[in-house]
Amino acid sequence: MAWGITSFGKRRIPAAVDGADRYRTKPEFLDEIRSVIDQGIIDIVLASTSTMHQLAHTERLFDNSNATPAVRINDTTDIWIMRGASYFKSPSVCFRSSYIQEAQYGSLSSPRTDDPVVNLGLYSITFNNNLQADLNSLNAFREFRREAEAAGFKYFLEVFAPNSPGGDLASEDIPGYMNDCIARTLAGIPLAGRPQFLKIPYFGPRALEELVSFDPSVVVGVLGGSSGTTHDAFKLIADAQKYGARVALFGRKIKDSEHPLEFIRHLRAIVAGETNATEAVKQYHATLQAKGYKSNRSLEDDLVLTQTELSYA
Repeated sequence: MAWGITSFGKRRIPAAVDGADRYRTKPEFLDEIRSVIDQGIIDIVLASTSTMHQLAHTERLFDNSNATPAVRINDTTDIWIMRGASYFKSPSVCFRSSYIQEAQYGSLSSPRTDDPVVNLGLYSITFNNNLQADLNSLNAFREFRREAEAAGFKYFLEVFAPNSPGGDLASEDIPGYMNDCIARTLAGIPLAGRPQFLKIPYFGPRALEELVSFDPSVVVGVLGGSSGTTHDAFKLIADAQKYGARVALFGRKIKDSEHPLEFIRHLRAIVAGETNATEAVKQYHATLQAKGYKSNRSLEDDLVLTQTELSYA
């Protein structure tokens, strides 16, 4: 939904001899998602409508799974990151590729049944301290909520950091600005229309605790962000849980790991309190070595914590 051809990540074993990057194909990536579903550890599988049409509607992979299928139900311009493009540098503009009914039943012409195959979607919004852009985003969100309630469609709300901040919004003010925007947005929504949970960037303990404690009825989750080191991912999920988050949605961190299934297994072990972030990195590397997988970094380098971007791009 963001990068086009490069979305599925680089192949772990390059197929080219000319030095050019080679990316996973869609069939290859679908096989990896199937293995994640079969593993039985994750709670939600979030994908594009086209991917979920194949896995949930055509193959019915979730019929006997504890995992819940979900789709990205809108794709605003701040996640349009195609090669050579610069859309994401402008204030976010609202857009939705798919209709709710397509996500639920497979197509606009499919007969409706009592039980949609997919009935959970991720709706994202990006506030930029830009009056017209933010007004347009809120109006689009209001219209989406009307359609979702009419269709009985559940959603969770992703709020990105500003991708093109207006006015004099300083970087150090962004966590508080986002918390205020979230609180203000939810204040105008009745309980029946609220998201199932939030998905937001992790700005540290103070910002997360402030939002969690403000309204304990709101379930707060964190997004994984860019790949970074293994310690980045493991420390993020440990700290987020410690300071009040109850959901973690990791995409690129899992996708770009050496062994997604083992990466997920160690994430779950941290959440379950079976290990800590630092020890999990060491255990993960030991597992890679035992399975014959080459790590992207040395253990020493992978234990380093690096700063990840606030914006999607």
